[in-house]
Amino acid sequence: MNLIERLRPRPDMRVLVTAGAAGIGAVIAQGFLEAGARVMVCDVDAEALGAFAARYPQAAVTPTDVSDPPAVERLFEEVEAHLGGLDVVINNAGIAGPTGTIDQLPLDDIRHTLDVDLLGQFLVLRLAVPLLRAGGDGVIINISSVAGRLGYGLRTPYAAAKWGIVGLTASLAKELGPEGIRVNAILPGVVRGPRIERVIRDRAAASGVSYQEMEAEYLKMSSLRCMVEPEDIATMALFLCSPAGARISGQAISVCGNVETL
Repeated sequence: MNLIERLRPRPDMRVLVTAGAAGIGAVIAQGFLEAGARVMVCDVDAEALGAFAARYPQAAVTPTDVSDPPAVERLFEEVEAHLGGLDVVINNAGIAGPTGTIDQLPLDDIRHTLDVDLLGQFLVLRLAVPLLRAGGDGVIINISSVAGRLGYGLRTPYAAAKWGIVGLTASLAKELGPEGIRVNAILPGVVRGPRIERVIRDRAAASGVSYQEMEAEYLKMSSLRCMVEPEDIATMALFLCSPAGARISGQAISVCGNVETL
């Protein structure tokens, strides 16, 4: 195998991408499909899931709320039925959560953010790990955020969950490494798309400035003064699942243009 071939994931991988019907998840799922993998995508957004299925009929799709334990159990029944096992889990599901000072945040919004962003990853992994073990090895990629290394004022539930994902990743890498299962986290920066537009709009409103002023502030956060493209996250995920990534585990890898502060 030459060096270029080492950069390609093997084509027969069985891959689950949570929240894979839109945004970063959809681009990740697309990348694995292009690499020849068998892919299952779940998402809470039925409309987005239908649109994804129309674009990629070769993928299996199913609606799932990752914060709901019975729904996650049904998801893994579908995984076994459609894929017959599992080699890669992309734990991508998450929400932005509320914006505001901690004393102003509704308790229900705090709980919902933690349930989707952190508990959801636990619920997926506790059922995924036995399938990865059965395959003899496997790869887990948990999607965190640069908020998981910097903190994020006015977005404390989100930041707390993303820090938790980094701890989950480091712990599982130790727990599963002896069985040949690699566990890493990707920490995206400001990723271009509708989600960051909503975040910027809400933060601008909370701070009493215009959208344009807040967007300029977000671009100043990174050393490269740029937003990250979803494709940047997808290619890192593909790399981590390739032979070239076979010795990488327990890492929290930022793909962010070097975000300096949030």
